[in-house]
Amino acid sequence: MGDQRIGVSGATGQLGGRVAARLAAHGVRQKLLVRDVARAPRLAGAEAAVAPFHDGEACRAALAGLDTVLMVSASETPDRVEQHRTFVDAAVAAGVRHLVYISFYGAAPDATFTLARDHWATEQHIRASGLASTFLRDNLYADFLPMLAGEDRVIRGPAGDGRVAAVAQDDIADAAVAVLRDPDVHAGRTYSLTGPEALTFTEIAAVIGASYHPETIEEAYASRASYGAPKWQVDAWVSTYTAVAAGELAAVTTDVADLTGHPATSVSQLLG
Repeated sequence: MGDQRIGVSGATGQLGGRVAARLAAHGVRQKLLVRDVARAPRLAGAEAAVAPFHDGEACRAALAGLDTVLMVSASETPDRVEQHRTFVDAAVAAGVRHLVYISFYGAAPDATFTLARDHWATEQHIRASGLASTFLRDNLYADFLPMLAGEDRVIRGPAGDGRVAAVAQDDIADAAVAVLRDPDVHAGRTYSLTGPEALTFTEIAAVIGASYHPETIEEAYASRASYGAPKWQVDAWVSTYTAVAAGELAAVTTDVADLTGHPATSVSQLLG
C-alpha cells in the first residue's frame, strides 16, 4: 500500500473505532474523521480532524491529502442521504482517490427495509462521482441482536419465520481493513458481508436467552407508538422485520472469509 494515507470516518463509534484500532495495530498512518476531536481514540500514527458530514467545507479540509477513505454511514436522520452526498462531494473536491462505503445488505431502490433505499441512493451518488469505490454491504449487526429484546426478554416484530444472516462487527472491521490496505484490488467491487448461517428470530432468541413473538404489521406499529418517534423512524424499525419476513436478509455469502482469511463468526459464537 506504499505511503498512501487513509481516512476513517465514524472513528468514535463501534465500527469505525474497530477499524481505526486495527489499522493502528498494522502501523498504518490514518486520519480519524470525527465530529468531536476530544472524543477521538488516541492511536499510534493517527491524527484527528473535525468532519461532520453535513459540513462540506470542514469535510473537504479534513479529507485533503488522503488517498483512501472509509465512509461509515451517518446516524439515521431524515436528511442522511443529503449528508452523504455532501461528504462524497467533499471527497471529490479534496482529491480523494478511493472511497470505501459501509452500505447495507441488499441495498436497492425498492428494498423492503426503508434505510436500505438510502444506502442505494448513496451508492449511486458515489458511482456518479467518478471516485474509485468499494461497497461493503453489511447484514444486520449480530452485536445488536440482544438489544431487540424488551425488558421482558421478548423480541417482538413482524418477521414471521424469516431468516437473517447477521454479521459480527469484528468481521466487518476485519473486512474493511483488508480493503483499505489494498484498495486497488477491490475497486469497483461490492461485497455482501454476512455471518455463516441464517437464523430465524426464534433461533436467535434462544441464543440470547429470550423468546420471540411474531407480530402483525399493525401490531408492530401499535407496540412502538408509545416511543413517540417520527414516522420515518418507526417505518425503519418495522421494515427491519418485514425485510426479514420477505427473505431479503437470508442469503449467506463467503465474502467475510474471502476478504479476511478467517471464517465468519456465528451468532452463537458471538453471543452464546
